[in-house]
Amino acid sequence: MKRIATVLAIALAAAGVGAAQTKVGIVNMQRAIAQTAEIKKAIMDVTAKFRPRQEEIEKLQADLQNLQQQIGSGKLSPAADQQARSEGTFKERQLQRKDQDLRDDVDRERNDIVGHAGQRMQQVIQKIADERGLDVVIDSSNTVFFKAGLDITDEAVAAYDKAYPVK
Repeated sequence: MKRIATVLAIALAAAGVGAAQTKVGIVNMQRAIAQTAEIKKAIMDVTAKFRPRQEEIEKLQADLQNLQQQIGSGKLSPAADQQARSEGTFKERQLQRKDQDLRDDVDRERNDIVGHAGQRMQQVIQKIADERGLDVVIDSSNTVFFKAGLDITDEAVAAYDKAYPVK
């Protein structure tokens, strides 16, 4: 649907003003957002924020491996073997729950950060388009071919970093 809208916008812009030249810009939105200083800092902040929980998961994984080795060794008494299996089942469930909770929290935070940065990037691109007199700016993910001179991605990243400096 997005691709159809893009093609339609280009066709309308090209057919629109008679002999007037349509000015087009291309941007790789995903790369533009990912290369901003704000996103790079956010990645480090999110990694640091969730590092203790990741370490807890890694410790649970090590504990679970240790239990599996004990069970597999055959040196445990039947009662100890049953206790180790029970503890292993508990730790496995705990590990799965903590891992899923961490992934959900990281995804939620990432989506918030990227969504906010995406809105800001659209404003920056709009400003660049106005300054350059561009009639349309197309995301490169919706294009088959374009001349490198039409790409405004690096300019958008630089303008974003200038407009929204990292604190």
